[in-house]
Parts: sequence; structure tokens; C-alpha cells
Amino acid sequence: HKDELLALVRSVQPDDMVCAYVRQNRMLGLGHAVLCAEPLVGNEPFAVLLADDLMVGNTPIMQQMVQQFAHWRSSILAVQDVPREHTQRYGVVSGSVVNDGVVDVTGIVEKPAPDVAPSTLAVAGRYILTPGIFQELERIPRGVGGEIQLTDGIAQLLRHEKVFAYRYEGVRYDCGSKLGFLQATVDLGVQHPEVGHEFAQ
Repeated sequence: HKDELLALVRSVQPDDMVCAYVRQNRMLGLGHAVLCAEPLVGNEPFAVLLADDLMVGNTPIMQQMVQQFAHWRSSILAVQDVPREHTQRYGVVSGSVVNDGVVDVTGIVEKPAPDVAPSTLAVAGRYILTPGIFQELERIPRGVGGEIQLTDGIAQLLRHEKVFAYRYEGVRYDCGSKLGFLQATVDLGVQHPEVGHEFAQ
């Protein structure tokens, strides 16, 4: 008789949405995972959301990016400034500022050492990509870690299409790390309307 819980589960999927999934049968990197989705995506722009990056904003981060895509009609990468000593954890972009919060990307490199990183503007776990990325991912050789890197595919896409980096407004928690997971738990726990007050105490 858990009718409220059943209603909650059913409400997660909007009536006009079809949910489907595809399995990445070999662990060949993020670029390969995206490539596995090509039969579902087809010739349409699409979003990539990395689940271990929990991102919170007054306006949802993906909504911000959709608004940017509607303006630029090009691939959009969510980015944030990171300390230079952390560049080897991320894909890092270079480019020229076109307006407040938007960079016209001219280069992107995966996990550069701090002394050779082109900037401190790191790609966070949200992307809107054009379908041209699939062709690039099919052609590139394996990169860092012997994997098909999405960053390398984007670098090749830059030869044919504009790509923009967007400094989103919000907070990112790296829930792939123990510390990030704990930070998210505490920050969002104290804000929770049902348990926040008691949790804070």
C-alpha cells in the first residue's frame, strides 16, 4: 500500500518521453560510451550528463546550456575554472571570450600537466553535442589510458564546426570522489525541506 511512493516513481518519467538504454559492452572510455548511443540519437543534437558530476544551480545547469545552444546552434561544453595544479584531472579548453561566460573554443586537451595546460578552464560533466561528434569518435585512435576519449573527438570536431565553452552558474560536486560525495551530502542535506533542519543540528 505504498501508493505515494508508486506515484513518485511513475512521475519521474514525463508522459511524452521514451526511456531507452544501451549497454557499453567494453570499458573503452567516455568517447566510446557516447558512440554506443549513436543508434538511439540519430542525426540530432544531444546532451551528455555524467552522473558522478552532481551540478546544482538556481536555473538547472542543463537548462542554462540548452539556452546557450538555442543561441549558438553549436556544441556547448560546461566549464569551470580550476586551480592550475588540478588540470591533469580534466579536459582543458583554450579559446577567446565572446561574451560574459562564453568562450569560442580553439583547442581542447585531455588531462594536461599543469605546466603545459593551455588554460585553467576545465570541462565539467555536461555537454550538448552535435551529431558530427559520432563520425569523429569513429575515426580517432585511442588516447589517454588506451581509451576513446570524448575530448579527442571534440578536438577533431573543432576542425569542422564551432564549439563553445560555457561557464555555468551553479555548483559542481565531484561525487566520483569520497570528499565530493560527502560535500554534496552535507550541502544538500541541510537544504532539504523535509530533513534539513534536523540534519543541520
